Amino acid sequence: MARFEILDHQLATMGGNAEADTFCEMGLMYAAGRDCPLDFVSAHKWLNIAAIKGSDRAAALRADLAQSMSKSDLAEALRSAREWMTMH
Repeated sequence: MARFEILDHQLATMGGNAEADTFCEMGLMYAAGRDCPLDFVSAHKWLNIAAIKGSDRAAALRADLAQSMSKSDLAEALRSAREWMTMH
């Protein structure tokens, strides 16, 4: 999982909307369990980061996903996104 995140982060540093789009796709990947285990916490994390980077689509998907998550999972996802943003 970490290797995938690093690879996608390197691709995302191209700038512009490509960055937000890459993070949005990562969120969708985890939300659907596409080529990885289904993980709503990671999905919300990446959708949140994409939304912060300017993706309206990610913001809408994040809101939909949040409705089906427990409060503790949502808090974990928000914490994880905040940690990632402070480190990058």
